[in-house]
Amino acid sequence: MTVDVQVATDCSELPDTQIVTDWVELATKQREHAEVVVRLVGEQESAELNEAYRQKKGPTNVLSFPFERPEGLPVDALLNDTLGDLVICAPVVLSEAADQGKTPLTHWAHMVIHGCLHLQGYDHVNAKDAQVMEALEIKLLEQIGISNPYEG
Repeated sequence: MTVDVQVATDCSELPDTQIVTDWVELATKQREHAEVVVRLVGEQESAELNEAYRQKKGPTNVLSFPFERPEGLPVDALLNDTLGDLVICAPVVLSEAADQGKTPLTHWAHMVIHGCLHLQGYDHVNAKDAQVMEALEIKLLEQIGISNPYEG
């Protein structure tokens, strides 16, 4: 497992690198050679990426960029199971935690796990897929003592 945590924000309430790595490992445990980049950013970078890749204005909590093997690159050319990149906006995560009455660390865990599931192909575009994804999030969070983030 390789997790590269990049801090690109001056926000003071960030989880430490080891706990982010632990959350990524929890959410990707069936893929022991996974490689994930987690970039913690401010509102400007999040908003720019959100508009460029999702055509939506403003920052968002987490963006996931699953790895796409370039055409012509042999399958065995990569040493690890490259899942992709997560971009998590610190101010949005902290604001959402406050609005939802959650501790920041609890919401950080949820966003990292949520993003890692997106990197593995889960989504919540329709109700059926959302149920599957949310059930897995709840199960994973429960393993680290965090209650259902969708209740309350």
